[in-house]
Amino acid sequence: MKSLGSYPKVRLRRNRKTEWSRRLVSENNLSTNDLIWPIFIREGKRIREPIDSMPGVYRYSLDQIEKLVERAINKKIPMIALFPYTPLSKKNINGTEALNKNNLVCKALRIIKKKFNQIGIMCDVALDPYTSHGHDGILKNNYVDNDKTVRILIKQSLLQAKMGCDVIAPSDMMDGRIGLIRKALDKNGFQSVQILSYAVKYASNFYGPFRDAVGSKKSLKGDKKNYQMDFTNSKESLREVAMDISEGADFVMVKPGMPYLDIIKIIKDNFKIPVFAYQVSGEYSLIKKGINDKILDKDAIYESLISFKRAGANAIVTYFADEIAGRLK
Repeated sequence: MKSLGSYPKVRLRRNRKTEWSRRLVSENNLSTNDLIWPIFIREGKRIREPIDSMPGVYRYSLDQIEKLVERAINKKIPMIALFPYTPLSKKNINGTEALNKNNLVCKALRIIKKKFNQIGIMCDVALDPYTSHGHDGILKNNYVDNDKTVRILIKQSLLQAKMGCDVIAPSDMMDGRIGLIRKALDKNGFQSVQILSYAVKYASNFYGPFRDAVGSKKSLKGDKKNYQMDFTNSKESLREVAMDISEGADFVMVKPGMPYLDIIKIIKDNFKIPVFAYQVSGEYSLIKKGINDKILDKDAIYESLISFKRAGANAIVTYFADEIAGRLK
């Protein structure tokens, strides 16, 4: 890097002296356009159920969904993501509730699309909210069967598209599923439905509160290391993204977020595709607890989200979306 001069002729603090000057030279900014708000839905009526492991986050019954969508629109959040809390009675080893046209996600899609068309709806494609063993696919000898799982994921994607989903988001980490889902969507007239591939999803220790929120934490048998990525690896992420781009992904996701800022940057530097980051439940809970305990200032939220933008993320899935959008607006 070329020398730009030295002290005392050059004083870098001059540009930091005033708030207006700092704004002029700011390299990265956060706006509501960068936010995706994940929302947990459940059965029942007039329910706003706190999630103990995620303070400030709730499970909502479907009769609350219209108000939440209106709130997102008013705050100019471009997209929400739906995650179901499926009753135990509707879970089984094959996750067949995922293909029920009257499951929570399908009902929510119908409610939303009947009234709103100015906001994007993203739906998770994976079986873990619906399986009794908590894994993302079909188990065979305690190993998730890739090809059998993909066949079900194709059906799940088509069902969600028929119900009005805008962005199909396979989070299962099965090989080859993006290409087969894209082919099925196109064949059935859903060429405009986008695919957000969780191309880089690590077998992370930061997912616990989310699994609690969707009701799969206690039922999970073993771990997900034989299909989610090894967190000691970085170059492997390039292969995953390259494969999913070639198969037709419109955007790719890195999950978790802050512990993997280096991965976001690697992917952004190597591929011309929108890169999203997921500030996962464990990250959220640590920051939120720090704020509630007055160990952290509220501005830690903004700082954490800016880190994603600095690394190169185009958008961020964050449980802080509703809160930070109000402040940004």
